[in-house]
Amino acid sequence: MSRSFKAILIIFVSILILMLLTRILEPKYATNLIEGSFISEYYKEEKNHEVIFIGDCEVYSSFSPMEIYQTSGITSYVRGTPQQLIWQSYYILEETLKYEKPKVVVLSMNCMKYDEPVSEPYNRLTIDKMKWSKQKIDIINASKTENENIFSYLFPILRYHDRWDELSGEDFKYLFTSHKNTYNGYMMVKDIKPVENLPTKRPLIEYQFSEKCYGYLDNIVQLCKNNDIQLIIIKAPSIYPYWYDEYDKQLEEYAKEKQITYINFLYHIEEIGLDYSADTYDSGQHLNLTGAEKLSKYFANYLKENYELTDYRNNPEVNTIYNQKIEEYNKAKEN
Repeated sequence: MSRSFKAILIIFVSILILMLLTRILEPKYATNLIEGSFISEYYKEEKNHEVIFIGDCEVYSSFSPMEIYQTSGITSYVRGTPQQLIWQSYYILEETLKYEKPKVVVLSMNCMKYDEPVSEPYNRLTIDKMKWSKQKIDIINASKTENENIFSYLFPILRYHDRWDELSGEDFKYLFTSHKNTYNGYMMVKDIKPVENLPTKRPLIEYQFSEKCYGYLDNIVQLCKNNDIQLIIIKAPSIYPYWYDEYDKQLEEYAKEKQITYINFLYHIEEIGLDYSADTYDSGQHLNLTGAEKLSKYFANYLKENYELTDYRNNPEVNTIYNQKIEEYNKAKEN
């Protein structure tokens, strides 16, 4: 065996070992911190979604694509992640358009409150499981905090090398597989924790959204226009943290100027039929299953009445896929 061949073999084996160690040490986001798995589940789906939801917990806990389909036959997917920031929403939408072109994009506006990265752990829940692409490089560069660098994303073992004492059976069970945690991106939570006493609504020093946030929102508007996509910007009907009237006024004016639709679902609580003694799992911050289904049914009818979308219940191929999804969804509701 020649020296050059031995050298090549050693390098090859070393790379394999490094890849295996990285896979072992990386968080699996299977049954713990499941929100880190949301971004990757999309890649395994059939790309036939006419509506794509983009944003933070206000989309993945509020909109059930299974309920939307059962109500209207409209196909949809939620590309939501925890604390998703406006520039992350932009790059996730840009990546989505590599796979499919929806007719409608629904964007949560909760992200407009933040013009700096919130924390490295939140970044990881959005970025770790993204496929490598230009968009992933862009989202890393835009999101990394002061103490982060791109190399810890390029080579995750640099970030997770000290997880040895945290490893559990999950890390080996899901070494080469994954655990499905959502239903087309919707996170089902059946718990009930009613609204009782809300904290006092405190005035802020500043209500104006930043130029940085508006800049990325402009980019999203333009990206949708360039691709003939109808953009709807929304505020989910979560009653805490407070959504100030000053926020609302800015977005109403922005939507009018850009000729897009803005819906604040807090103004439609009675029409939706929400009951905050039963339809939230954390005292009004997020909707639970019953709340999400009420909102999804309401929004499905709104989409059906205002946009030219397809009722795929009349398409045998698509309907077969969704009937199977709905069967799994209903089983989870009963368990």
